[in-house]
Amino acid sequence: MADPQPSNMTDTDSQDSSQGKTGRWTFIATLLILFGAQTAIAEPRYIPSGSMLPTLQLQDRLVVEKVSLNFNPPQRGDILVFEHPDRPAPDGLIAELAQWQGFGAYTPLIKRVIGLPGEVLEVHNGKVFINGKELDETAYQIKPPHYEFGPLKIPAEHLFMMGDNRNNSADSHVWGPLPIQNVRGKAVFRYWPLNHIGPLD
Repeated sequence: MADPQPSNMTDTDSQDSSQGKTGRWTFIATLLILFGAQTAIAEPRYIPSGSMLPTLQLQDRLVVEKVSLNFNPPQRGDILVFEHPDRPAPDGLIAELAQWQGFGAYTPLIKRVIGLPGEVLEVHNGKVFINGKELDETAYQIKPPHYEFGPLKIPAEHLFMMGDNRNNSADSHVWGPLPIQNVRGKAVFRYWPLNHIGPLD
């Protein structure tokens, strides 16, 4: 009977192999943590439509930050990224996590905050009125709206969102006030194209 062949693996080899596997898993876990932290804090977005012209151009690339709105409520003039209020909520834990990380089943929308909770908003004769006072929108609007709307009292925990390109924007004047819980983040910086790079007003 032949003697059993001795193993070529020493204790040192076994230890090195174990450390190698541990190192690989540590590297993978680190990447996952960094990815999760990045998408929880900020995410890149592009502009798929002309509803925010002239402020945002088609195919602009933006950074959307997700932290500040947890401490400070949205303000009039903020440009927010959000889920459409009429689309179904995510079904199940995995879908909820995917949406929270910025990978929902639907493309989010981007509009400007015009009306705040509790305010009465009206669009009349091409102008927006908040609580009966005309809103100055000369900084971002080039064409007045050609429609009439309201008056409407915005419910608590809701926002009235409008595109800067008023006559080519399906926004709150179409689907109503937006629940604040649908907000994903605030657009704060344009990084593409390079000739328009900078913070958003």
